[in-house]
Amino acid sequence: MASTVSRSAEPPSFSTSSASTRPTSVGSKDDEDLPTIPFTNVQDLFDVINSTTKDALTVTHVSPTHFADIERERDKRRHKFRFRRYNSDSQILFITIPTDVHEALHVGIYEGYRDQLVRSGSERGWTTIASATRRAHHSHPGGNGGEGDSTGGPKPERHTKGAWPTLVVEAGVSESLNELHDDMRWWFAASNYNVKIVLLAKFEHAHGTITLERWEEEARGTRPGATTTRHLAAIEPVRRQIITITQDLTTDPISYLVTSGALVLDFRLLFLRDPGPGEGDVVLSVQQLEAYAGDVWAVV
Repeated sequence: MASTVSRSAEPPSFSTSSASTRPTSVGSKDDEDLPTIPFTNVQDLFDVINSTTKDALTVTHVSPTHFADIERERDKRRHKFRFRRYNSDSQILFITIPTDVHEALHVGIYEGYRDQLVRSGSERGWTTIASATRRAHHSHPGGNGGEGDSTGGPKPERHTKGAWPTLVVEAGVSESLNELHDDMRWWFAASNYNVKIVLLAKFEHAHGTITLERWEEEARGTRPGATTTRHLAAIEPVRRQIITITQDLTTDPISYLVTSGALVLDFRLLFLRDPGPGEGDVVLSVQQLEAYAGDVWAVV
């Protein structure tokens, strides 16, 4: 499994009353370009969000009360940014800012998946949950929540208020893969493993690549008669597939090289049942992934 850089560490020790809200960079080399600011007040935060060109922002020193204020004001002003994750213990809020590239990264994959459901006639058994807020089980009231980029689950099992999706798609441009891995782990753990598949889409402008990773859960060393708590503790995320799409500027027209083949999503994990006649694993072919990459680069 890839190594991770924790995003839930204690916030840096500086005063929120005097610190500037100009974005700075903290953390490892992998995330040196990710803007990070201390929370001072809601208006200053919104000013930074409106001025940044990044698709992600980390905000420290956000108490549960502050988070509730930010959420209320966001909804009141109808701002489009999303709460990627909030941790009430570390008081860190991760914000997604929907830039053109960020949206193309996750929407293209999710719409491709939906198109395949339509072709197989399975779309009526699926509900799109989109970026609706989900709260971690047993969390601090008003805290420990997240909003995915694109999410969905089967009907009727996940077509109820507050139900967790079985599929989550998370995209990142400013975020490193390590940080996307933290997002993936949050979805599995916060949902008590009701989330079954997390797809990560990472755009690397400097390298001309899109990296797609498919993560699922796997039980490790569970003994017969183990308690539910011990059983859940034995479940861990496993990367089932990694695909790299590389832009080739030497061809005319520009082309895209897909390594590791098609993207395959397990029907049983998505729909929580066996496939019926005409149904099966959902496959996004190499040709579809090439077209997807072209759509992403069109808005770079």
